Amino acid sequence: MNASAKSLIPLVQLSDHEQELQSALQICNACRYCESFCAVFSAMTKRLEFNQADIHYLANLCHNCGACLHACQYAPPHEFGVNIPKVMAQVRLETYQEFATPRSLGRLYMSMGIPFVSVLTLIFFLCMLAVLWYKGINLFADHQGHFYTIFPHNFLALLFGVIFTVAIILLGIGINKFWRQTSKVIHGKVEKPDLIQATQNVLTLKYLDGGHSKGCNEQDDRYTQIRRVFHHMTFYGFMLCFTATIVATLYHYFLNLHAPYPFLSLPVILGTLGGIGLIIGPSGLLYLNLKRHPLHGDRKQKPIDRGFIFLLLLVSASGLLLMGLRNTPFMALLLIFHLATVMTFFITMPFGKFAHGFYRSASLLKFAIENRMSK
Repeated sequence: MNASAKSLIPLVQLSDHEQELQSALQICNACRYCESFCAVFSAMTKRLEFNQADIHYLANLCHNCGACLHACQYAPPHEFGVNIPKVMAQVRLETYQEFATPRSLGRLYMSMGIPFVSVLTLIFFLCMLAVLWYKGINLFADHQGHFYTIFPHNFLALLFGVIFTVAIILLGIGINKFWRQTSKVIHGKVEKPDLIQATQNVLTLKYLDGGHSKGCNEQDDRYTQIRRVFHHMTFYGFMLCFTATIVATLYHYFLNLHAPYPFLSLPVILGTLGGIGLIIGPSGLLYLNLKRHPLHGDRKQKPIDRGFIFLLLLVSASGLLLMGLRNTPFMALLLIFHLATVMTFFITMPFGKFAHGFYRSASLLKFAIENRMSK
């Protein structure tokens, strides 16, 4: 982007973390030792200065692989103290809060730790338990695996459908704000090659390879692909569970096939495989988060990361238990608990770590546009 165009962008007062990242990027741009690393450094070298839109774009483009920290000659304990992964994480958290809709709820990002999601899940569990007690339903009766004898199908579909739709709309508004801001520094419309490139980068988690195909740095400067593997297990596990829900909905409304479905039916197979992925992936990510190098990322973001991972584990573990024990007297209680975890997940979608994947995907699409335009 030329200097005259940048001069048209109004000056904005940067936060302390944004100023710190701006200074670090200027040092990196002068050094350029990491020029061949991830997309962040490729995009950085196309700029001579960094306004707020640039900073937000680059912060969400960062995958926090840690490679630049261990390669940097100006990293702590050097007096410059350049720590790109840490300050990028700090600015990312600020962008989630700034673009949240409604903005007044942006502070919820700072609350999304394990205690918060646990209490919220407990509240929903107790509320549903009270409803069933009021209706006089025997929670320990043999319901023959029929979930909808506890809650009617149409009631669940309407309740969770509305909450999910509202959450996606609120999240979409935030992403749109981010997109409009970064459009000030990256001009050009989305074209088919951009979509293809960004989709490939998202689905393969390309920039969790450290930018050189060796992987991330976790506890030290050794490279490993393990975080990329656990992210894949989490992402594709979630997609399998989502697909299972869609298939079950088609079965119910279009094929007149109602739950409970046989263990070898398509919805159950997809849901079981997805649930296993959502056990292995988040468990591995939680372990890595606990063991990761203290200079990687921001300590304020760790509770948010762990809260989201913990919630994913609650959803997947309760879903698998519900499927395995659906023909026992514990089915009703397990169903209530699983629904409570899903309710918590849906409600926190716009204000929790779930949002980061959408902001990062938008940044990767902007990166594809910028690369094409620069050529």
